[in-house]
Amino acid sequence: MTIVGNVVIAIVLAVIGFAIGLLSGRMAAKRVLSSAEEKAKAILDKAKKELELRKSKLELEFERERARRKADFERMTRARRNELEKLEKRIQEQKRSIESRADILRRREREILNREKQLQAREKAIEQRENELNELIRRENERLERIAGMTQEEAKQILMENLISEARAEAQKMIKQIRMEAEQKAEREAKEVIISAIQRCAAETTVESTVSVVSLPSDEIKGRIIGREGRNIRAFETATGVDVIVDDTPEAIILSGYDPIRREIAKIAMEKLIVDGRIHPARIEEVVAKAEKEVEGIFKEVGEQVCFELGVHDLHPELVKLLGRLKYRTSYGQNVLQHSKEVAWLAAYMASELDLDPKLAKRCGLLHDIGKAVDRGREGTHTQLGYEVAKKYGENEVVLNAILAHHEDVEPTTPYTILVQAADAISGARPGARRETLENYIRRLQKLEELADSFPGVQKAYAIQAGREIRVIVEPSKVDDHLAEILAAEISQKIEREMEYPGQIKVVVIREVRAIDYAK
Repeated sequence: MTIVGNVVIAIVLAVIGFAIGLLSGRMAAKRVLSSAEEKAKAILDKAKKELELRKSKLELEFERERARRKADFERMTRARRNELEKLEKRIQEQKRSIESRADILRRREREILNREKQLQAREKAIEQRENELNELIRRENERLERIAGMTQEEAKQILMENLISEARAEAQKMIKQIRMEAEQKAEREAKEVIISAIQRCAAETTVESTVSVVSLPSDEIKGRIIGREGRNIRAFETATGVDVIVDDTPEAIILSGYDPIRREIAKIAMEKLIVDGRIHPARIEEVVAKAEKEVEGIFKEVGEQVCFELGVHDLHPELVKLLGRLKYRTSYGQNVLQHSKEVAWLAAYMASELDLDPKLAKRCGLLHDIGKAVDRGREGTHTQLGYEVAKKYGENEVVLNAILAHHEDVEPTTPYTILVQAADAISGARPGARRETLENYIRRLQKLEELADSFPGVQKAYAIQAGREIRVIVEPSKVDDHLAEILAAEISQKIEREMEYPGQIKVVVIREVRAIDYAK
């Protein structure tokens, strides 16, 4: 019994132990499961936080990329707009060139009409002379018939030959004498006035430039001017409309542009940025705006200085500013402000020689090209624009007519307009005043020689002294001494009709006979 009881107790204890172990295992499993759930939850929370963080980073990068692309698009848009503006300016310049050519054609048409009138007058004079000659021939025929007993046809033949040669010689002598007397008198009086005026005027030569050079303290600053990925240089070119050339030139950069005013604004702005040291797009726009205001002040200062130098007072402030703008304008390489000053001095000197008012002549000469300072966006020739702006600001009729008629677009109504025309021609035609491209120069010389070669009897023509003189060699068997003089006059007239040139062209006709033999 004792053994059985012990076995039962052992079994009971084993069952109890197994139950306790099973219960403990379940509790441990629950604890492990609970711990695993907590870890899983922590991992999930961490993953959610990382996901949110990554999402915010992606959104930030997306915003940055969108802003960058937007900025690139805006820069491309501004660059395209600048290109369109440049194209529009070129179109406007071509339009002005066409209008200028139209003005030249109108002037030529007027010259042709004047020459037609002169030819008609000459034809009447020749017709009258022919009538007189016919009467002389008739009388001579009658006399010869009575004296010599010749037939009328024989006498007519002899008379015609004699009278034609005599009339030709006499006509040539008279033409030569009349021309020489008229030229000597007119040339003498004109030279006295013009030489007196030119001797009193010290003129400057032309300066041609489309670039400005900005000095740098060191080459290291070139990188700052360019900026990261070139953003600074692009912002500067967009704000000023001027190309910036950064090359291997030591301690210097080049500003290139055809508009001198924009180039001056760009130069002032670049110098300020270099001194300041802060170079970035926002700062560039700010400095360029300040430079534009500074250049406006320069316009006023230069205009006042010119008025003081010439003694021209009571000009409207806006006209004074426009005069200052002429400092940055050129015409065929000649500075328009210097040209206007020169025309003013020349007109005043000639007016004093002719007992006219030199102050009024000076005012007319100073303002004659004021239309070239008017904004290029406005339509019309510089004479018409200058007339409108001068009339707007209260200039008198004498000055208005000088502005409008100094290129013979309308008829001059006062002697001051004639003085301005002469002074303008002198200033533009003097050596060194205006540039001429090599291609145009060669074309002009070729046309001059071809024009002389077109006359019968011309053996060869040579343009010398930069086209200011042409020497024409004729065949002595076809052209005699009297015809050589007539040929020189005809060539001069054809040059005046068909060519444009500064100053005057001297025509020299050379007739040479050489007799050569050999003693053996």
